[in-house]
Amino acid sequence: MAPISEYINVLVYLAVALAIGVLAVVVGAVLGPKRPSRAKLMAYESGNDPAGEVKRFPVHFYAVAMLFIIFDVEVAFLWPYALSAGGLGLTGFYVLLIFTVLLFVGFLYEWFKGVMKWH
Repeated sequence: MAPISEYINVLVYLAVALAIGVLAVVVGAVLGPKRPSRAKLMAYESGNDPAGEVKRFPVHFYAVAMLFIIFDVEVAFLWPYALSAGGLGLTGFYVLLIFTVLLFVGFLYEWFKGVMKWH
């Protein structure tokens, strides 16, 4: 196991990134102008006044979008393996096999729960 000192750079990077994000939100909220008006609080639809009934997307669209992101991230994990497959040997192959089987089990679960059926 690697000593913790090898992870210090990553931890510092994450801490600085988090601090910049939080600082930007806090500074914007504190220093930003607060002059709400009726026009500013009204819904915005491509420069037109809102008209008609609000139509919401079914939750199914969001579920499919999240599934796409999950399986898209899988490709991001497979890419480094594809580049270094020769040096990882059988251990790397078995780890990738377990990863792929777990993703396939999740895919089957989603399939049998009916998430991918369009009603």
